Amino acid sequence: MPATATIAEAAEQIAADFALFDEYRDKIEYILDRGRALPPMPEELKVDAHLVPGCQSRVWLVARRDPATGRIRFQADSDAYIVKGLIALLLQLYDDRLPEEILANPPKVLDEIGLTLFLTPGRSNGLASMIAKIQAHARALAESSAAAPAAA
Repeated sequence: MPATATIAEAAEQIAADFALFDEYRDKIEYILDRGRALPPMPEELKVDAHLVPGCQSRVWLVARRDPATGRIRFQADSDAYIVKGLIALLLQLYDDRLPEEILANPPKVLDEIGLTLFLTPGRSNGLASMIAKIQAHARALAESSAAAPAAA
């Protein structure tokens, strides 16, 4: 079960967390702390097939659909703490959600909190690549469940 009932509530929490910080340095430190707290991904999942293209750092992202709930569970990791922090924000929004929820809710909060204003262009591009990969997983899983025959 997600920590918040909806993606909108998760976005509100992210905005509230960032509102606590006035200084750029404090916001970056918060992102770094989130990265340090991200659970590590099992080493056997850190394979080239799970790498997110377009990121400066190595980023692995795995999605699986819970057959009982239809929700997508993500696991992700990076070799850079700031990127791990960005992943943690994305997982706060999108982990344990239905594919249709993910596709219907782009991460507008990241622009609202000014995240891309204090990331390097390379990190901003990597963030966009991670978002695109999450959406691609959601799209593929939504399509595969729509194509699956209904249980009798």
